[in-house]
Amino acid sequence: MDKNKPRVARCRRHARARAKVEGTTSRPRLCVFRSLNHIYAQVIDDSRGHTLAAASTLAPEIKSEAAGKTKAGKSELVGSLIAKQALSEGINQVVFDRGGYRYHGRVKVLAEAARKGGLKF
Repeated sequence: MDKNKPRVARCRRHARARAKVEGTTSRPRLCVFRSLNHIYAQVIDDSRGHTLAAASTLAPEIKSEAAGKTKAGKSELVGSLIAKQALSEGINQVVFDRGGYRYHGRVKVLAEAARKGGLKF
C-alpha cells in the first residue's frame, strides 16, 4: 500500500466536508488537525480569512500540564484552551470542522472539552 493513500483519502474527506462547512464572522469554524504526536485547533473566520484563536499541544500554557498524559488527555487540554481563548475573543458559537478525521478518539475528546469549556456547536 502506498503510504500517501491514507493522507490523500483524508484530504478528500476534508474537502467534501469543507464544501458544506464555512466559518462566518458570527459563527467561525473550529478546525482540528491531528498529527501522530500532537493535535492542533484553530478558530477561523473564513469570510475574512483570519485565524481568531489557536491552540495545540505545543502551546506553552499547557506544555507543562501535558507532560506524562496520554494523547487523549492532551487533546482535552487543547479543547479547553481553545474554548477559553475563543470566549476571551467574544466567540461562543462555532461550526466544528473535524478535518476529515472520524469523530472519535482524540477529535471527539477535543470537541467535548471545547463544549465543556463553553463553546456551542
